[in-house]
Amino acid sequence: MTPGDDRLRPLPRSECRSRAAADAPREAHSHQQAGRHKGRRRFLEAGAAGLATAAGLAAPLLLSGCGAPPVAPNAPVQPDSPNDGPFRTTTQGTHQRVMLEGHDAVAYFARRAAIAGQPGITSNHRGVTWLFESEQNRAEFERSPGKYMPQFGGFCSNGINYAIPWGGGGAENSWRIYRGKLYVFGGQKARDHFEMDIETNLKRAHHYWNVEVAGSNALLTRSLRLVLRVPHYKSDAALQAEWEALRAAGKLPVMPGQPQVVPSGL
Repeated sequence: MTPGDDRLRPLPRSECRSRAAADAPREAHSHQQAGRHKGRRRFLEAGAAGLATAAGLAAPLLLSGCGAPPVAPNAPVQPDSPNDGPFRTTTQGTHQRVMLEGHDAVAYFARRAAIAGQPGITSNHRGVTWLFESEQNRAEFERSPGKYMPQFGGFCSNGINYAIPWGGGGAENSWRIYRGKLYVFGGQKARDHFEMDIETNLKRAHHYWNVEVAGSNALLTRSLRLVLRVPHYKSDAALQAEWEALRAAGKLPVMPGQPQVVPSGL
């Protein structure tokens, strides 16, 4: 150190504080940049993992001709399908993963109506929450849950007809009981379209649920099947045009205004 050379001279405290203050924004920016890079890396890693999973699911679909084999002509109309998930759930007030949009599963059968359950009368079955109108209905459900659970995990039955687990229902005009089993739909139009050919659509829906949707990741299955469509896929517009033509001709199997519960002999 030469005379007059202050490069190694200790800085006064006031100057240290001022330099530290000047450096703080740069350090904060560096930390922010590092945080952004770390977040971006995690996002990309998660995306890559998701794509890998999707690719693993897509491969069998592509190799097998885009999914499950066609429905056999002699397939049962309403086989006993597994009902262990995936489940279509919503949030109702403080309750999460609620089935049937909060409607009472027992009331469809007991009162032939869609009745909202009470937030204070709940039951947990298969990891999801069920709401009930009364303690009596809750007790009845807990005695025989399989009897009252909706088919296809509460997803729209017409969506499952296309191997697409998306949407659900349970409100007025978005449910039906066929031969003692509850089916829900994403809306009245979805139910109308399904009922243009109930027997065939029941066969298809149970078939695709059993061999493809049951036990799967609903989001990934839906995403794949929106691209790799089943052979009989029709757009909503095409289905609506077909329904309107049948209604005009008076040839709908279930004409508008008929009771929600279809006779067991259907």
